[in-house]
Amino acid sequence: MHFLKTILTFLRNREYRDLLYTTAIILTIGTFSYHHIEGWSYIDSLYFSVVTLTTIGFGDFTPQTDLGKLFTILYIIMGIGVILTFINTLQHHYTQSQQKRKKK
Repeated sequence: MHFLKTILTFLRNREYRDLLYTTAIILTIGTFSYHHIEGWSYIDSLYFSVVTLTTIGFGDFTPQTDLGKLFTILYIIMGIGVILTFINTLQHHYTQSQQKRKKK
């Protein structure tokens, strides 16, 4: 429930909202690109995009085409900073909210 409140707060705050939209755009680009380049389903493509940009890298999916490998290199360079900034901002906001609740 706190996660939902955090997302709603992000949507109300312009700086957070822009970061949320940028993150969604980056993940959408990856999802559609992997779907078309590698022929994966949209769910598998989204999954791979998230796993790749969060640096988890399970290894259960890997690009098999040269174009897919080249796209992945560019995608990581473009997207990793955005995704990690989003995750860090989300965590920071959540921590601040928890601290405010404890003070009450």
